[in-house]
Amino acid sequence: MARAFLREQDCYVGLLESTERTVLHGLMQQTRLLLSPEIEPTGDAFDDLVASMGVSLSAADQRADDADDAEGTAAEADSASLADRDPALDRLLPTAHRGDDQIAAEFRRLTEEGLRQRKSGNLDVALACIDEAVGNRVVLDESQAPAFLMALTDVRLLLGERMGMRTEEDAEALHAAMDDIDDDDPLGYAMAWYDFLTWLQETLTQALMGTDLREVVAAYDDDLDDDLDDTPDDDGPPPGGRV
Repeated sequence: MARAFLREQDCYVGLLESTERTVLHGLMQQTRLLLSPEIEPTGDAFDDLVASMGVSLSAADQRADDADDAEGTAAEADSASLADRDPALDRLLPTAHRGDDQIAAEFRRLTEEGLRQRKSGNLDVALACIDEAVGNRVVLDESQAPAFLMALTDVRLLLGERMGMRTEEDAEALHAAMDDIDDDDPLGYAMAWYDFLTWLQETLTQALMGTDLREVVAAYDDDLDDDLDDTPDDDGPPPGGRV
């Protein structure tokens, strides 16, 4: 059974059993695949920055751009790509300007690739941390913990989108439906993992903030000792615990 992320000296440690690590790793891999940058980094910071903005410094490309209406071509290309776009990407890479489609499309063209790279980088860090777990201990250092937290956020967004959970009303309706759902319904399994990820994210958030985890952990452990200092690895919920 998983246990909350808690701070131990200069790192953050959570306990995840083999099955929990396997499922979490798989969910992160799927999210990473969806967010994969369309332009793989070259290692040159300047070239990568320019490429992430959808701009090329190639002489041949510049001549081609001069021959066409660059703004119109970019807009048409963006419209074509959006037609085949996975709706989940709009949750993971939301538009920056909801009032003007043309401005939103241009801003997306200039920034989306960089955002994909940053989010993919966070997921790469999180996947490596799971791979490097010793026993059930998933250990995050000061730089890995925020990346792991942001990776959890993106996995939850993707899983929520796949379940049709886009508003608070959707979430309430889905949780209410769990009372009558069949034990073998895949939606129930997905909801259990969504709730588990929510709890795991909350414990890491609280640990990063240096907040007392008594209330977070006690919600799932009736036998919690009064003194958290004597029980640094407090039990958390199994997958399916409601948050």
